[in-house]
Amino acid sequence: MLAGTDVHHKKIGIIGMGRIGEAVGRRAKGFGMSILYHNRKRNEAIERELDATYGTFQEVISESDFIVSLVPLTDETADLFNEAAFRNMKSSAIFINASRGGVVDEQALYDALKNGVIHAAGLDVFKQEPIHSSHPLASLPNAVLLPHIGSASVQTREAMIGLCLQNINNVFKGEKALTEVKG
Repeated sequence: MLAGTDVHHKKIGIIGMGRIGEAVGRRAKGFGMSILYHNRKRNEAIERELDATYGTFQEVISESDFIVSLVPLTDETADLFNEAAFRNMKSSAIFINASRGGVVDEQALYDALKNGVIHAAGLDVFKQEPIHSSHPLASLPNAVLLPHIGSASVQTREAMIGLCLQNINNVFKGEKALTEVKG
């Protein structure tokens, strides 16, 4: 039937409730989704705003219909989504990674998708980019792959350019950049 999965009144699990996680949560709320999240720090303000529920990583991935990875790549998050994580998800779960490719063990994800451990995946990032058509995940009918272009709309790119220019302007004036890069 080539039919997809409805998001209305489902549970979304957001792993990484930073600025982008909050934006995803606001959009999910518009579809009547229940919002579970895990983050290094609990965000009580966003819990009140979105009627979101904080949980452990394990609680969020095991209870959610959609699991969205929005975490930075750090030593703690490298291969966070591994064989054990996929086994703890519902067999009907859809996994989405829009953060960094290194947070996913791609072989474990491939195996989970191929063997029906989880239902599907949507990926915008990969360990090696650009992704090639010969990548094993590209052979699966239940994986949707984008070549790291999830933000590729005219409006988003114009906003990104505007933010970049504002950061440059601030730095030249001796002020703090709006979006600092910490290293």
